[in-house]
Amino acid sequence: MAVPAGQQEAAAFLARLTGGGVIETHISAVFLGEREALKLKKAVDLGFLDFTRLDERERLVKFEYALNAPHAPSLYLGCEKLTRGPEGLRLGGEGEAVDWVLRMRRLPADAFLSARDLDPALLDPLADAVVALHAAAPWRAGDGDMTAILTGNRDAGLAAGLPRAEVLRWAESALALHGRLKPWLAERARDGFLRRCHGDLHLGNLCLIDGRPTPFDALEFDEALATIDTGYDLAFLLMDLALRHGRGPANRVLNRYLARTGDVALLRGLPLWLSTRAFIRAHVVARAEAASSDEAARLLAAALSWLEPAPPPVLVAIGGLPGTGKTTIGRLVAPELGPSPGAVQLRSDEIRKRRHGVLPEMRLPKEAYGSETSKGVFDELRELARVALNAGCPVVADGAYLDPAERDAIAALSTNFFGFWLEAPLDILRDRVASRQGDASDADVHVLDVLAARDIGRIEWKRVNAAVDTALSSRKMLDSLPSTPP
Repeated sequence: MAVPAGQQEAAAFLARLTGGGVIETHISAVFLGEREALKLKKAVDLGFLDFTRLDERERLVKFEYALNAPHAPSLYLGCEKLTRGPEGLRLGGEGEAVDWVLRMRRLPADAFLSARDLDPALLDPLADAVVALHAAAPWRAGDGDMTAILTGNRDAGLAAGLPRAEVLRWAESALALHGRLKPWLAERARDGFLRRCHGDLHLGNLCLIDGRPTPFDALEFDEALATIDTGYDLAFLLMDLALRHGRGPANRVLNRYLARTGDVALLRGLPLWLSTRAFIRAHVVARAEAASSDEAARLLAAALSWLEPAPPPVLVAIGGLPGTGKTTIGRLVAPELGPSPGAVQLRSDEIRKRRHGVLPEMRLPKEAYGSETSKGVFDELRELARVALNAGCPVVADGAYLDPAERDAIAALSTNFFGFWLEAPLDILRDRVASRQGDASDADVHVLDVLAARDIGRIEWKRVNAAVDTALSSRKMLDSLPSTPP
């Protein structure tokens, strides 16, 4: 969509001033300079937004800055008005504003996560950025009702020319699921999960600044669309990761987010939220100029698939001494279980760190490993597993399970239970533990030796040789589990 006639003079001035070309969307034009970019909101009325009034563009430029600058201070540089001087338009200056622009630092094209291969080392920091974003997001009153969102997107899908029968089938299924979730959504809203979120949290709105994933361009023009459950906000990113990069990266980000927040309950709403985000992307793609009908069809198919009934969730427990590779193998198994993005992976080490209010990689003192504390950690692991299973989500529960009572207790949670016991020669385990860095486990070689000397009772779980390649071990485990949908 071209810049409206009434802004052509401003657009021509900004193009001359910056000299590096322009990137346009339906609602804005970003003029690229050598070091900075200037963003002009188009004076358009698209029904769901109206930027035609100058005072509204001024308000939203300033609000966009206020929303985003706290999370990306080096990216957002300020707001400037265009004024008319003796030589014509100018940036800043005295006098009445002709228009308003947002000043931003210009980033290289490969800084945007949608435009680059995704380094696996960025996945945990990416989830951490979302955790920080949601922790700072203001709470809002409301009931979490999504009826208007679902019906509005149904109408948008029809207007965009998506196949009518599939759009109506999606809407019927989504509204039916939403109806079953309404009391739960209202409860989450009362518990503080309804917040003023980012609202548009896909990979195109995340960039690398100084090597750190950073959210930007939060939705500024509609408070209702941005006042949502934090799980629904996260779902846009998970959907984008799953469809662009596969289940593995989406599963890793999901599990890092859950490990940091403890909000395993959000899994109950994830199918609806993922489906809605995919449907939104489908009608946006279908409406775009030179749109790919294949891409819109793929997104619509994904939206429908997330609403299909899931198979009964499995509970997989992985036990063994430190260094046997429980977490590494669990991370290979979890994405393959159940519907995309896969199973929740619950780690006793991460639960312990969250209970102490520290990052998973931070070490804890010995006092944090007392018997009462460890009992509390295991009790929470079982409770989180129960919550996830009740939400219909598979679980990979990763812990030592050296106590037979713990093995019995975790197995009792589900009739669809599979227990695996990893084992390897002690010298191999010592080498692995000694070389381990940046992991949630604090166990060192001394702790390993102490635990290896314990009487752990009879092991009835399936034994797995953990001295071999972890990919081979995980594949053998998956081969013994029920098949999962693609």
